[in-house]
Amino acid sequence: MTTGQESVKAEEEAPPESLWRNGDFLKFWFGETLSLYGTQVTSLALPLTAILAFNATEEQVGLLRFLQLAPYLGLALIFGVWIDRVRRKPGMIAANAARLVLIALVPILYWADMLAMAPLLVIACAIGIASVWYDLSWMSYVTTVVKEPRQYVEASSKMGISSSSADVVGPGLAGGLVSLLTAPVALVVDAFSYLASLVSLLLIRKPEAAPKPSTVERHLGRELKEGVGFVFKHPILRPLAIVAPFCNFSLVTVWTMFLLYAAKDLKLNATIIGVIFSAASIGGLVGATISRKVIDRFPIGPVYLVSMSMIFLSPLLIVFAQGGTLVRSAFFVLSFFISYLGLGVAGVVMVSLRQTCTPPSLMGRMSAAFRTMLFGGGSLGGLFAGLLAGGIGAKPALVWAAAGSAAVVIGLLVSPVSRLRELPPAAKEAEAAS
Repeated sequence: MTTGQESVKAEEEAPPESLWRNGDFLKFWFGETLSLYGTQVTSLALPLTAILAFNATEEQVGLLRFLQLAPYLGLALIFGVWIDRVRRKPGMIAANAARLVLIALVPILYWADMLAMAPLLVIACAIGIASVWYDLSWMSYVTTVVKEPRQYVEASSKMGISSSSADVVGPGLAGGLVSLLTAPVALVVDAFSYLASLVSLLLIRKPEAAPKPSTVERHLGRELKEGVGFVFKHPILRPLAIVAPFCNFSLVTVWTMFLLYAAKDLKLNATIIGVIFSAASIGGLVGATISRKVIDRFPIGPVYLVSMSMIFLSPLLIVFAQGGTLVRSAFFVLSFFISYLGLGVAGVVMVSLRQTCTPPSLMGRMSAAFRTMLFGGGSLGGLFAGLLAGGIGAKPALVWAAAGSAAVVIGLLVSPVSRLRELPPAAKEAEAAS
């Protein structure tokens, strides 16, 4: 006869139901996928608007990239505290509505002959502010539509596939749209993508539980300190957070320098640049697609080490690229392919670890701490790229960026995350105080 304990154990060991049967998650996933596709258009169209429409300098392009990500430096931690106090869905709807309006302003101002570099910088910063709120909310909101912690890897993998497929299609689509419609008008596509994401959120019927009322008086500074302290005292989250800014600093620095190098020095047009990023981004799609099988088959720590090392070592191929346009382009594609392949796997590993190690009441503040580190590094990377490329030239700047990126692998080798064998048990609320 099967005992109650044996029945519970068997239920825990049985594989969780597939998320393909979770209608609310599928609605969220569909809307987020369309939004990610549109965001790829914006990522290329905004700087190309500056370069092609206003002949922006390297420093101005770097400033544009900085302002897109700078809100994460100043607002992420504060927003994270507020997000843990409220339901996430209404704020996500408001954030997407704001991004829809702001992005639509660019083609409207362009048609009215009122678009200039100054308003473009302001709009980029405002979009960044709305993105901070949304990005800090969605990871916490996923735990509303995905209740089973054992499904977090599947959810992260599906989101990773969407992000990577957007990386594949988005740049080529953006390059083609920019060439066909001009860069400002191409942003109309992104505006509609946020509209689709907004509608998908409205269609989700599963009620979101209100955060548990605090037993002590709310205090912004104390709650902020509690969230940051939790991350930097945790044996797994701390090393992840320390490496995070270096990862995004490398990615954004190399991406920005390469865009300047390709457009200004090599005189590649928007279509060719888009095709390079699209072809290379197949690596991200492959990485996100195979991530679950790789994590199931190999220890999660070595998977993290290898995938992150691919990100930091791949820029060396851009530096060593020689020959004609076709040969150079092949090196560029290979470099970004390896980087995106590593990012596709590493992203699933890192998000799964963060969700598993964090109790629900701290999810927003944990996300805020990581977003501050990640996008803080990214924003400084964009500013650094523009200043260094403007000072010594894009190609020499790429050499320095690639060398510095490769040096980070030393830190990965000694990280305790690289020695993990499997995902840790799901965090309980009581762990928040530890």
